[in-house]
Amino acid sequence: MHHSALAPATLTASRSAVLPQPWRWPSGRAAIVASDGTDTVAPIAEARNPDPATLCANLARCVIEILAGARPLDQIGRWVSDSVYVHLLRRTMLAVRARAVAADDPLRPRMSIGDPRLAFPAEGVVEAVVLVHQPARSRAVAIRLERHRARWRATAINVL
Repeated sequence: MHHSALAPATLTASRSAVLPQPWRWPSGRAAIVASDGTDTVAPIAEARNPDPATLCANLARCVIEILAGARPLDQIGRWVSDSVYVHLLRRTMLAVRARAVAADDPLRPRMSIGDPRLAFPAEGVVEAVVLVHQPARSRAVAIRLERHRARWRATAINVL
C-alpha cells in the first residue's frame, strides 16, 4: 500500500489566498465580521472589548432583567466585580422573597434602553448613566467600568 495518500494536503498559493487564515494575520490583529457579511481586520483589544457604550446598555438591560427574575445573575458574573455581584445577589434575593409573598411569577420586563451618557473621569475608567424606560416607570442605571486586564469590568452598578 502506498502511503502518499495519507500525506497531509497542502494548499496552493491561489487557494490559500481565498481561504481566511486567522493564524497568519499579524500579531495583535483579529477578524471582526460585520452585519453585512464583510469582514475587517481590527486590533484584538477592539475585538475582545466591546465599546463601553454598548457594554453599559447591555449591562443595564441585564441588571433590570435579573432584578425582575427573568435572567440568572450568573450570566453577567464575568462582567462585574465581586462586590457588585454580591450586591446584585442580595437585591435579587429580596426581589425573589417579595415575589413569593405576592405570589407573582417572574416575567421578562418590557423596556426600551436609552443611549448611555458616558464620562471618562480617569484613564481606564468610564462612568455611565443609562435610562431604562418601562411602561409603568423609567429608571436610571448608573454604571462604573474600569479596565481589568484587557477588558472592561463593572465595579459599581446602581439602579435608581
